Amino acid sequence: MRDIGRRSFFTAAGALATASAIGSDAYATGHARDAASADEYVDVQLLNITDLHGYLQAAPAANSVIRGAHGKPYTVGGVAYMAAHLERLRAGRRNSLFFAPGDLFSGWEFDAASFADEPTIEVLNTMGLDFASAGNHEFDKSARFLTSHMQKGDAYPVTGRDGSFRDSTGRRFRGADFPYYSANMVWDDERGGTVLPPYNVEYVDAGRGRRLPIGFIHLTALGTENFPGSYQPGLRTLDEIATANRCAAELKARGVNAIVLSMHDGAVAGGDFESGSNPSGPAYELALRVSPDIDAIVTGHWHTAFTMMVPDPDGVPRPFVEAGCYGQLINEINLRLDPDTGAVVRALTTSTNHPNTRDVTPDREVRAITDYWAGYGARRAATPIGRQSGSFTRRRNALGESTMGNLVADWALWAGRQPHGPMDDPGGYRNIPAELAVIAVAPRVGQAIIGGDLVRDEASDGTVTFGQAWHAVGFGDPIMTVTVTGAQIHDALEEQWAPVAGGLLGFAPLAVSGNVHYTFDAAGPVGRRVNPDAVFVNGTALDPRRRYRLAAPSYTLINQDGYSAFGGFTEPVRHTRDFESFVEFVRGRRELAPAPLNRVSAVNTKLPGARIGTVPGWHQQSKAAADAVPRPEAALRAASAAGLRGLRAAGGFRVPC
Repeated sequence: MRDIGRRSFFTAAGALATASAIGSDAYATGHARDAASADEYVDVQLLNITDLHGYLQAAPAANSVIRGAHGKPYTVGGVAYMAAHLERLRAGRRNSLFFAPGDLFSGWEFDAASFADEPTIEVLNTMGLDFASAGNHEFDKSARFLTSHMQKGDAYPVTGRDGSFRDSTGRRFRGADFPYYSANMVWDDERGGTVLPPYNVEYVDAGRGRRLPIGFIHLTALGTENFPGSYQPGLRTLDEIATANRCAAELKARGVNAIVLSMHDGAVAGGDFESGSNPSGPAYELALRVSPDIDAIVTGHWHTAFTMMVPDPDGVPRPFVEAGCYGQLINEINLRLDPDTGAVVRALTTSTNHPNTRDVTPDREVRAITDYWAGYGARRAATPIGRQSGSFTRRRNALGESTMGNLVADWALWAGRQPHGPMDDPGGYRNIPAELAVIAVAPRVGQAIIGGDLVRDEASDGTVTFGQAWHAVGFGDPIMTVTVTGAQIHDALEEQWAPVAGGLLGFAPLAVSGNVHYTFDAAGPVGRRVNPDAVFVNGTALDPRRRYRLAAPSYTLINQDGYSAFGGFTEPVRHTRDFESFVEFVRGRRELAPAPLNRVSAVNTKLPGARIGTVPGWHQQSKAAADAVPRPEAALRAASAAGLRGLRAAGGFRVPC
């Protein structure tokens, strides 16, 4: 608990493009006094952003434009502009809090992600973030990474190479100046308790030496432990409504009469960030049902933008808001507290989404930080980390093999054999090394994990740089090692073929590690093209009843690539995130040499009706396309019942990854 003191670090301010506020005196409650005597109330300003994902600069293309009333476009983004807008909003406010409902770091912008997301923390420290809810992406590396490195600044794991970089002031990373919270993320083992504190109480100045408390409850998206990026076998999320109700009751029992819910789960409510219409989604269902003691609901995760009033179970409206993503918006909620009880006067509550426009003078201090990391990132990208004797490309032969696919499959096998590091959360399963690996090089749905080719640079005699390796492979998801049966492996190989429109045979090839070879029948029917006796692992025929340790990206194993056969795997063990893992793989090799394309064979290719299959052209799209970030969360994906507990598909809502 601490007093609210506005931090005065900003050096620039400018005109702010504002949106209309939501609020009406028609929403009178029993706490309301005469609106004409509003000066008797205690004003509190709540500012929040969500889902920044480390985008210190404006996000690419379409993600840097949002639309307000009547479709009016706004060009937005960039934390230096956000800092200037925040300064303007905070000016003259005695009680102002700045917080976020999650996913502040762990994204795809190289200048932040390649430095263990430390640049994002430096910026947020400078902008005076007071506290944050933990989103799913805060767990993309591990709970220990969040609590030890990001919050305390503990080394991760090699200082100056993997983490603990020198920031814009020349100091080693020291951690966040703000705390993280989550009431419903718990350890799924004998510890059982919450990973982070469940809520915080802030005190605001009520004048004449008095202080009033405001409680903030924090929730992490249900199912986070099973999302592809944050797959964590040692964690579990509790029910959102039950958890929020319990925390609200605890706060009320402590005499806290103003309560805000900051939750990393969201909804869809129209395309106008200045209002809200036709809401749907898990956060909206929660807003209708969660305790009426909660006075405002601030959401995130779905990368949508809205501000509206939603009735609580007693029929009294309360703010229900989301502030987009990638630094597009700043949401402002203004509360007025009864000076005697500390309760929120709902009739006087307003909420506004302010676009983070670029028509203001950017804050000089924050701009200096982003410029520093951009320059550091350029130097890091050009740093040599390995060599290659030949080029690796995604160009496939007729059987679906490519030099890049084979390289990435071999990396996955290597990754699945690595011991746990000091920042890893082992979960409850032994780290049994992988026996084989698969990679979806042209998946049935979604995008391939391979983002580019590694073309040999003759001028540098085959030098591979950090940036080349980082951008070649990865979504920000971990490699996992799981136990599956030989029958599941066989069935997954069969799933490479499926009928597609126009009577064609679709082909979604899986790359296999170099210790695997299989043969398929080009004239065989779908579902019976691969004879289990023609699949070999380490020279031994696949045994359908035997249990194997398989390494693959989490995204593939939980059926987000369209290969359902892996569902029901057991004993999951999480390894390092793909970006960092592939860089380490390249760094540890004396020289990368393209392997022969001889892991897959076909028979009966000359028979009438023989078909190998066609890879749909859209699979060729690079994940690094200029008009989108890799697998943007705004593209809501159907939840799949996969893994040990499965992803959520509650109420028919589609869930972002």
